[in-house]
Amino acid sequence: MIWKPHTTVAAIIERENRFLMVEEIVDNQLVYNQPAGHLDPDESLLDAVIRETREETAWLFEPSALVGVYLWKKKGMSEEGESDSSYLRFAYCGQCSDFQENLPLDEGIESATWLSRDELMSRKDQLRSPLVMRCIDDYLAGRRFPLDIASSVE
Repeated sequence: MIWKPHTTVAAIIERENRFLMVEEIVDNQLVYNQPAGHLDPDESLLDAVIRETREETAWLFEPSALVGVYLWKKKGMSEEGESDSSYLRFAYCGQCSDFQENLPLDEGIESATWLSRDELMSRKDQLRSPLVMRCIDDYLAGRRFPLDIASSVE
């Protein structure tokens, strides 16, 4: 069997020292995460992060840089029923605009909200994964890579 991590994308969007986060239900628990999701077939990483942000927050995301690429091995059962799933996350930062107030959010998303780093730390037990704070801390540390460092080849 060939090992295949789940490829995901995430958006790190800061405005006035607050980050755009989603409140979502996972395993019957309310958790906080960046707007994030899986890469779809025939989709570029940039298209995926723009799509996921719109679907989960109703905001249009405009990526400006790659913050990092993260490999995380989750212990226990995944949503897909797998044990010890691995996730390869591409985290992008940028700005958002064109909020569509009446756009329905993805299933499982309760709301999109703006939270400071301190507010997120006070909810540390409710973060979806350790990737949430790692991505924010790397962003705050100034980690930035050009968007074309991870590209699709036709």
